[in-house]
Amino acid sequence: MDLEELLSAGKPVNEKYKSGFATLIGRPNVGKSTLMNRLVGQKISITSNKPQTTRNRIKAVYTSDEGQIVFLDTPGINRAKNKLGDYMLKAAEGTLGDVDVILWLVEPTTYIGAGERHIIEQLKKTKTPIILVINKTDTVKKEDVLPAIDTYRKELDFAEVVPVSARCGTNTDTLISCIFKYLPYGQPFYDEDTVTDQPERQIVAELIREKALRCLSEEIPHGIAVAIESMKYRKNIVDIDATIICEKDSHTGIIIGKGGQMLKTIGSKARPEIEDMLQCKVNLQLWVKVKKDWRDSDFLLKNFGYNPKDAE
Repeated sequence: MDLEELLSAGKPVNEKYKSGFATLIGRPNVGKSTLMNRLVGQKISITSNKPQTTRNRIKAVYTSDEGQIVFLDTPGINRAKNKLGDYMLKAAEGTLGDVDVILWLVEPTTYIGAGERHIIEQLKKTKTPIILVINKTDTVKKEDVLPAIDTYRKELDFAEVVPVSARCGTNTDTLISCIFKYLPYGQPFYDEDTVTDQPERQIVAELIREKALRCLSEEIPHGIAVAIESMKYRKNIVDIDATIICEKDSHTGIIIGKGGQMLKTIGSKARPEIEDMLQCKVNLQLWVKVKKDWRDSDFLLKNFGYNPKDAE
């Protein structure tokens, strides 16, 4: 069920229970995925210190006695350099008018760069309540946070301003309470055990891609995707064949590594998290293929899970 279908489901209003949608936006690497994972208490979106880690609008679900928040973790807002970048930009900006509240994540600094300026211009067009989330407060002194808040308040009228540390979990309970203020009363969209609407295969592919992002050198990660070729369940074990897709022949040797060591490292780091998610043993086999210019191919983008229609 997509976002529009959920919003138009027409369930009766519950005047004691709140439910709605919140989107997390911000420039790349500001901590959106880390914060979402922290808020829902489970790893849903992959994280890395490299840009373009998140490529889809990922729905994660927080449920409590007070209500239900459906989070959309969007790709970092950046200028598009190819069709994948265009898809990511549309996915990020396309959520602003469809949700009940926007969480804009920034770092605790008084400098507003070009990326933030672009986001400010997009936010000026929406009437949706905006919560400014000052993330990474654990990286600065407490007295440095207030000047950052004052700087951003001069740019936009925020419904709330909440300083947090997604990495440490500081003040995240306060952020949850602030989000609920702006949600309508109504029935939950998902049952209480649901934490994400992502298919298992997509989560597995993303976990493998995360480990590749962390293990490989700077020039490769932007041009990689992961395709799950097969997932076959046996008694107490899942056999998974996955292919890491790269754009250049020269990248295959780097991804495989000397004697296959890099590929083994990526697999050994991904396997425990996949086993934790699937709650069973995993036999993971990784392969490498070259698909030149896949980021500019509509067919290959769709094949790897990036459907342009999802971003509209």
